[in-house]
Amino acid sequence: MKVISNTFSLLKNLESPIFEAMISEKIILGIDPGTTVMGFGIISVKKGKMEMVSIHELILKKYPNHETKLKYIFERTLSLIDEFHPDEVALEAPFFGKNVQSMLKLGRAQGVAMAASLYRNIPITEYSPKKIKMAITGNGNASKEQVAGMLQNLLNLKEFPTKYLDASDGLAVAVCHHFNSGTITDTKSYTGWESFLKQNPDRLK
Repeated sequence: MKVISNTFSLLKNLESPIFEAMISEKIILGIDPGTTVMGFGIISVKKGKMEMVSIHELILKKYPNHETKLKYIFERTLSLIDEFHPDEVALEAPFFGKNVQSMLKLGRAQGVAMAASLYRNIPITEYSPKKIKMAITGNGNASKEQVAGMLQNLLNLKEFPTKYLDASDGLAVAVCHHFNSGTITDTKSYTGWESFLKQNPDRLK
């Protein structure tokens, strides 16, 4: 009877949320929006250990107009979601610059990637560029090269798998999101269209 009792207790423990969190795998898709190069990084987290799953870049400068670029951003984001089935998506929020037209185009690129994620009902979170750099390097003003170098160490990569630093930024967003999971931050998170519109009433026309 004692053996049966111990076995029952063990099974109950295996079903506990803590145990499930220990054995479950989380897939995170990080996106660095851009109008020249769009960066995507995918990591898996299991038992607190990160591994790079894949890294992708979408080269946009070859396309003739902004509308075509937005189409390809939406399609590529959806295709990566359907291929890797991420549990969460994290994006770098556009920084505020002096060139209004560039800011507008960058915001549209981010918005299209967000729309693709929400279309698949995947929760999304935004992080500022400084927050991402701080999470990876401890320095909010770190260069792209410094971020890539630290990612190589954090993910135990023998060599960095891409020559495009925008793609490595997508990976940095994913890692930043993992580091901030379960913490209270000043980031914006959305679980669907209703959540997005509720937190951004100014975007309703």
